[in-house]
Amino acid sequence: MNYFSGEPFSGRIRLDLAYDGTGFHGWARQPGLRTVQGELEKALGVLLRSEVSVTVAGRTDAGVHSRGQACHFEVERAAWLALPGRSDRRPGEALVSRLAAVLPDDIAVHAAREVPEGFDARFSAISRTYRYRISDRLDLRDPMRRDVLRHRRVLDVARMHEAAQALLGEHDFLSYSKPREGATTIRTLLRCDFERPEGDRADAGLVVATVQADAFCHHMVRSIVGEMMAVGEGRRPVSHPAEILAACSREGALAAPMAPPQGLTLEAVEYPADEADYAAQAVLTRRRRDESPELMSATAIS
Repeated sequence: MNYFSGEPFSGRIRLDLAYDGTGFHGWARQPGLRTVQGELEKALGVLLRSEVSVTVAGRTDAGVHSRGQACHFEVERAAWLALPGRSDRRPGEALVSRLAAVLPDDIAVHAAREVPEGFDARFSAISRTYRYRISDRLDLRDPMRRDVLRHRRVLDVARMHEAAQALLGEHDFLSYSKPREGATTIRTLLRCDFERPEGDRADAGLVVATVQADAFCHHMVRSIVGEMMAVGEGRRPVSHPAEILAACSREGALAAPMAPPQGLTLEAVEYPADEADYAAQAVLTRRRRDESPELMSATAIS
């Protein structure tokens, strides 16, 4: 978009960012606690000289990381155009540079750009992808990594992957989530892979779970991983994850155990390829959740 040609300005800005969740009490702003949203809004407020409220694609819990988070906020045209100052940078480039100077080291904003008014970081998304990383071999343990779970028993990844395939598709994931009042636990799981990357890849020596869905229930990914770890240790049969999925219960042994937060990373949030489809996707998502009480308030929390 040419901001200096008199073209309409939507006033809506998308940020793409990453963060190390170790030192945060999750994404969502909480009084007296250090959160990603709190730090980001404070920095934006300083640079834009006004109060800023951001809407995020998926709220992450305390200790959970992100390499591919997205959010949006509103800004006045004058404040946006003033960001480059006397430089020849575009406003988005200037904002990324200036945020780097005021944000803490455990948050990095990678891109900032104007998006159509119909874009909604949460409701325009068509899927989210998480990865959970487990270090289960003492001879390959990397003490500098903060985004992995250190586990003392070697896991059988083939068993874990086989068991996970039974969860693919649309199901009620009550047994794998912490339900919230008025929120649905029905989700469509698009991918659930467990592997040991080899060669020179950054995750070599780890067990890596890649989990993708249209959206996630609260604690859903961590519960899936916790259940598969029990299978990988041989404490539960390969058939067990499917059995508790069918049970749709959080009672006793029917509830999946939950893996700790530090191994979980939000890797990507996917949106329609055509910007013209942002608003339609948001409308579709809201309609699915509002047409009946059991489909209200779906969110992207793991």
